[in-house]
Amino acid sequence: MGDEVSIDPASFHNRLSTMITTWKGDKRTGNNVFGDVGSIVVVMGKSDEVQGFHKANAMQFWLLGYEFPATLFLMTLEGMYFLTTKKKATYLEVLKEGGKTPVEIIVRGKDQEENAKQLERILDIIKNAGKKVGVISKEPSTGPFVNEWKTAFADISKEVEEFDISPALSAVMAVKDENELRAIRNASVASAHTMADYFVDYMSDILDKDKKITHKALSDKIASKIDDNKFFKWKKAPPNFDTVQLDWSINPTVMSGGNFDLKLNSEPDDSNLHAGVIVAAMGLRYQTYASSVARTYLVDPNKSQESMYKLLLSVHDEVIRELRDGVMAKDVYNKAIAVIKASKKPELVEKFVKSVGAGIGIEARDGTLVLNAKNGRVLKDGMTFSISTGFSDLENTNPQDKKRDAKYSLLLSDTVRVTPAAQAEGFVFTRDAATDLESTSFFFNDDEEEEKKPKAKPKKDPKVGAVASSNITKTRLRGQGAQTANEEKEATRREHQRDLHGKKQSEGLDKYTEGHGNLNGTEVKKFKRFESYKRDTQFPSKIKDLIVLVDQKNDSVILPIMGRPVPFHINTLKNATTSQEGDFCYLRINFLSPGQGVGRKDDQPFEDPTAQFIRSLTFRSKDANRMEDIKDQITEMKKTSTRREQEKKDMEDVVEQEKLIEIRSRRPYRLDNIYVRPALESKRVGGAVEIHQNGLRYHHLGSQKVDLLFSNIKHLFFQPCVGELIVIIHVHLINPIMIGKRKTKDVQFYREATEMQFDETGNRKRKHRYGDEEEFEAEQEEKRRRAQLDKEFRNFTEKIADAGKAEGMAVDMPFRDLGFNGVPSRSSVTVQPTTDCLVQLTEPPFMVITLTDIEVVHLERVQFGLKNFDMVIVFKDFTRAPAHINTIPVEALDSVKDWLDSVDIPYSEGPLNLNWATIMKTVIADPHEFFKDGGWSFLSTESDSEGSDEEEEESAFEVSEEELVSDESSEDESEFDDDASAEASADEVSDDEEGEDWDELEKKAARKDREGGLEDEEKKPKVKPSKRK
Repeated sequence: MGDEVSIDPASFHNRLSTMITTWKGDKRTGNNVFGDVGSIVVVMGKSDEVQGFHKANAMQFWLLGYEFPATLFLMTLEGMYFLTTKKKATYLEVLKEGGKTPVEIIVRGKDQEENAKQLERILDIIKNAGKKVGVISKEPSTGPFVNEWKTAFADISKEVEEFDISPALSAVMAVKDENELRAIRNASVASAHTMADYFVDYMSDILDKDKKITHKALSDKIASKIDDNKFFKWKKAPPNFDTVQLDWSINPTVMSGGNFDLKLNSEPDDSNLHAGVIVAAMGLRYQTYASSVARTYLVDPNKSQESMYKLLLSVHDEVIRELRDGVMAKDVYNKAIAVIKASKKPELVEKFVKSVGAGIGIEARDGTLVLNAKNGRVLKDGMTFSISTGFSDLENTNPQDKKRDAKYSLLLSDTVRVTPAAQAEGFVFTRDAATDLESTSFFFNDDEEEEKKPKAKPKKDPKVGAVASSNITKTRLRGQGAQTANEEKEATRREHQRDLHGKKQSEGLDKYTEGHGNLNGTEVKKFKRFESYKRDTQFPSKIKDLIVLVDQKNDSVILPIMGRPVPFHINTLKNATTSQEGDFCYLRINFLSPGQGVGRKDDQPFEDPTAQFIRSLTFRSKDANRMEDIKDQITEMKKTSTRREQEKKDMEDVVEQEKLIEIRSRRPYRLDNIYVRPALESKRVGGAVEIHQNGLRYHHLGSQKVDLLFSNIKHLFFQPCVGELIVIIHVHLINPIMIGKRKTKDVQFYREATEMQFDETGNRKRKHRYGDEEEFEAEQEEKRRRAQLDKEFRNFTEKIADAGKAEGMAVDMPFRDLGFNGVPSRSSVTVQPTTDCLVQLTEPPFMVITLTDIEVVHLERVQFGLKNFDMVIVFKDFTRAPAHINTIPVEALDSVKDWLDSVDIPYSEGPLNLNWATIMKTVIADPHEFFKDGGWSFLSTESDSEGSDEEEEESAFEVSEEELVSDESSEDESEFDDDASAEASADEVSDDEEGEDWDELEKKAARKDREGGLEDEEKKPKVKPSKRK
């Protein structure tokens, strides 16, 4: 119980008055309920979560809204007495005023004699009130305070008769007021929502995919759903529904496979969920008020099971119809029995439950308000009941599994309000969880049978045999196969890219309609105004001296002008300079003013065209040291102001996170010996990561903490240590957070894969192993350790994703096979695609680009002779600067194109680096005009035209044997030596008059290389014939 305890005095006195009025009324009508007691004592011992809610603490919750352990309530017709400790007494002080019934608070202390006197006074009040005292006979409370009270009460037990007041308290609390009914409605609606929208979907998915899960695991899965705040903010949620107020009143229970307990007394067992009859029950509590809902689901039921369920449904509906004001509890039960006896199977009365429900409120089951054949209590408008009907141990005439389906049970439970007699039936709070046969029956076998039907095989052409078809090839020559496949692949890729670019163009025209305007908005720059002082009393006292004064506190410079001190805010100043001329030192102060043309940062708009601005002021003094000091102060103040403005701008997108909700019920999942990036301090110190209810917490060994909420996590990555020195769990955030003094959107937890080393010098096995055998064993041990490390991190990442499933979190993993080297920042790293992103997680600064954020990709410097190319990624948010990945090896060009094409990202390529700042400025200025003029087609126009020329020239180029021989024979006449071939090709490349394309030049170069090789090989044979002549 904390400082937030706030008792409502009005509600307390209203309910206390209701109870005393009912008590007095019972005395006048024959003492049928209260038994003519003169006083009522309710004693609460120590708090015990195992016992749950019972009459004593239910009474406390009903009157006060809180549980007060080690507290005694004494009520008489004249007053109310509390015996409690000092701290609790402070919370009860507000009850002394504002009510008809006087309230007295007796404070206990550590003095045993004083405490004994207080108990004696309570006993005297009881004796003076009458000879009968109302107590809760079956009181489960325990503890030293309860034992002390029982010992004291034993002294007067012969003088005062005890009477069980439980039915009377139940009668008073059974009729709910408006606030109580609203709380029960909220609890019931949430329970029905969990049953219908979570359990049914999850259970049917398990059965449909033939997965295995135990009853206990499934029940725990449902129980953990209470922590999913997003789930309980559904469309039909009651107004002002507070998920913090939810708790379980009936822990979720799932039963199947012939093992059923309709009283819900037993815990879920470890048997697997069986596709037959499935009974599920649960109940949520809202603001301490309970609810209950139970449903039976039939999987592939036979006709007998369907008829049994229809009978139970008719009995259940009849019971609900009987819940009206003035009806006796036993009549409700007898009506249910009558419906069964009137059916075709009256013998099922023996299988029917012994009661059809009980009162529900703060207690999940009111034992004094049970709907059975003996209870003569009369139902009243405003009472609430947990209605439960069911048949147990029914025989299945046609079981699919003779062991698990031979016997089954059926159960239906709802939370219902008793309505006025004029209404036809009680109001069902849990009606959102459907009970009709169509909604509770599932059929899976029919679908399987349809799937098992053999599909008609396409008829084969008998004219084409197996051998003949295998010998038919698409190419005429053996060497042509690979070339044709590449051409087909490239043609398919070009066609797909053409479609993607066309689609992107139409999307752009649809998104940016005519008159869309500048993406940065039409906001006009305003003249900035700064305030140095609000009142003249805030001026420094030194202004009387009429000197140049720098006020660091108010970021201002006070200058003497015309005999008056005039303040200027530091943001109006550009800079200050000094110069020495003769005996005087001149201080020149330059101001910022519109029209200076010194750059965008200093550019300011004209607010008033007729206004005049001072560009500079100059002061002179013989004290050169003072002038220099003033200049330094102004310069430092300007730097501080600029730094402050920049920090403020950097912090604009930093969002303050919600508070992390820690797991208290169990020890959270934890991964130890972890390092974090960005580092919290310069020293390399490790820590641990924990998974809590709504986020992650990193505990630094220096007692620092970093909290990451699931709601702020955009991507979760796991990168194994294959080919790397570290294993990584990487978190990419939606909004940046502050870690230390740094803003970051990427937080990484890692451990070095090589740190688990140990010294084997003392190992006895070492002296029996030599050379390669020992080295091989060390390699195997290293592989084993790395695999174990990957498994540990991967399991922990999956637990994070499971805990954040409500936020749609899933584990993403880089595809190393698709990776390529590049320079996204400063150094060359391996850039790897994942399912949803393109990432670089090895070296900071990290790079995480979401694929859905990409508009187009342009590949620059793609031309023959260059070993590298660059990638430019343009985002859908045109105001975001394009991302560059430079110096990618040309060997990766085809794989990069294949990957971009596979993820449906339109790309283009060109031979030059483009000025993207200018391009994006044009796009942002008027996106409609940009897409109207062709959009991104300007990037691919040049490359497409080049490609078409290449194809035409390549098809027309052929080399005959005669030409090849003539080229070889003319080598003696050539003026070039072997080493000049590369230079010749380079000269040809630079010669624009030739008009030859790159493929032709490449073939010429290859031919020259062959000529050089032939010359070396055939030099001697060619000399010999000349000697013969």
